Amino acid sequence: MRKFPLMLMIVFILIAFFLQILALLKIFPLLLSIPILFVSIFIFVNYLNDRKKFRGF
Repeated sequence: MRKFPLMLMIVFILIAFFLQILALLKIFPLLLSIPILFVSIFIFVNYLNDRKKFRGF
């Protein structure tokens, strides 16, 4: 069950990357695909950075 959010974020990044490829082919709007890809990568990096933090005693 701990792997579920990680897998969900990876799937979200892959979908955003696919939308970015479609935007570069001028099938999908580029102004929508760039923020979607940025937000998906940002959430993934933030999740990975926050997991192992020492919270104190």
